[in-house]
Amino acid sequence: MYPDHKHFLPPEESQGESRGSARRRRLFWKLRQRWKLLGLFEIDKDHDFYPLTCDLKEGLKDAVQDTIQTEATQSLLTDEDYSAKLTQGHEGYVMRTYAGPVFKQFRQSLGVTEESYQRSLSSCGLYLQFISNSKSKADFFLTNDKRLFLKTQSKREVHFLLQILRKYIQHFQSYPHSLLVKILGVHSITRTQEKKKYFIIMQSVFFPDERITGRYDIKGCHVSRWTEPEPEGSRVLQVFKDLNFEGNVICLDQQRSWLLRQTELDTHFLRDLNVLDYSLLVGFQTLHQDEKNQSWSLANLIVRTKRSVNGTGSPTTSQCASVPGTVEEEGESTDKEEEGTEFSGTPDLTSARRVPMKRIGQQASTVSNISDVIAQNRRLLPNYKNPLHVMDGPELRYFIGIIDIFTVYGLKKRLEHLWKSMRYHGQEFSTVSPSRYAHRLCHWVETHTV
Repeated sequence: MYPDHKHFLPPEESQGESRGSARRRRLFWKLRQRWKLLGLFEIDKDHDFYPLTCDLKEGLKDAVQDTIQTEATQSLLTDEDYSAKLTQGHEGYVMRTYAGPVFKQFRQSLGVTEESYQRSLSSCGLYLQFISNSKSKADFFLTNDKRLFLKTQSKREVHFLLQILRKYIQHFQSYPHSLLVKILGVHSITRTQEKKKYFIIMQSVFFPDERITGRYDIKGCHVSRWTEPEPEGSRVLQVFKDLNFEGNVICLDQQRSWLLRQTELDTHFLRDLNVLDYSLLVGFQTLHQDEKNQSWSLANLIVRTKRSVNGTGSPTTSQCASVPGTVEEEGESTDKEEEGTEFSGTPDLTSARRVPMKRIGQQASTVSNISDVIAQNRRLLPNYKNPLHVMDGPELRYFIGIIDIFTVYGLKKRLEHLWKSMRYHGQEFSTVSPSRYAHRLCHWVETHTV
């Protein structure tokens, strides 16, 4: 869903064309491209969202700076941390940060330092706008380095996220290698004479994206789950759906059992939250020959195992236990990161010792009980960027994650289910009970993996 950046250029101005006419022509071209094409666009000075993104950069830089300057006074999170709200006034707008202490510790547990987080959000590089074929009315922005996604959310969705935040954090403590999207912050911005906008900041599942050649949004159903492919050679980004995937499989070999189990754990968590309509993102890229045949040294395996079981927090976050398997930001690791593949000859990490994260903010203690290892469903992660969402098969590298976890099965969705049951009688559509939804997505993974 997060493609290579294609900055489309407008048609050349014809000779003798007036400046005003040329300006109107460029504007018309940009509007036409924005609605006709799907993909990434630089939000430059001529873009409607440019003033907003400039304010977001400045506001988020100051919000993160506040967390950098605020030293942690306690290791355990309190109710006040979960209900915290920081309000910062700026010229022309007000930025608010919700549950800041909680997300700070969560970022630390993922090995994301505040400095690197701030750098991504506020770099001088332009934000990118992502335009998709999604039915959502949300706006999507991507930081220039493509590490972080900013998505606008409704007030109801943000309220729901903050309500379930403690359970969300606890899920990652129980299952550090979860496929759920990693939400790193929740904010709102109120600009002069405009309505308040709520938005969340997430790690990109499809990172790094330079070599990704296929992207799918899977819900496990058939109704309205087809995207018409563009002509061959088209530069238009497309995110395909369930029906487009039919006839293909995800080839993971020994890691298939891990994926089936983790999908079950994550969807059961969402089921218990009464949530539906989430998607399983699947992207893939071809492994290079040297990646497939790479010879693994004992030292490399030790590094990977250490990252998978102990975590790798940066030196600045040593007081916070890291989610095992995270990789430090570039330039901050003591071990040189290699863009390698997963070791196909090594069994899942569920047969190895590990250090579980008992709670964010506390040092984890070593546990050698094999039942605990299996309970956390760990795997041997790749020594590669974004390892919690990357899995290597014999021929392809897969990027897998679960997104859009805020739709509650309330009265509106129940009525929608009733209406669709009559309209699409006997067919599989998206709006079903959370229990049915979870079971169906697990079944899709089981039948589309080998």
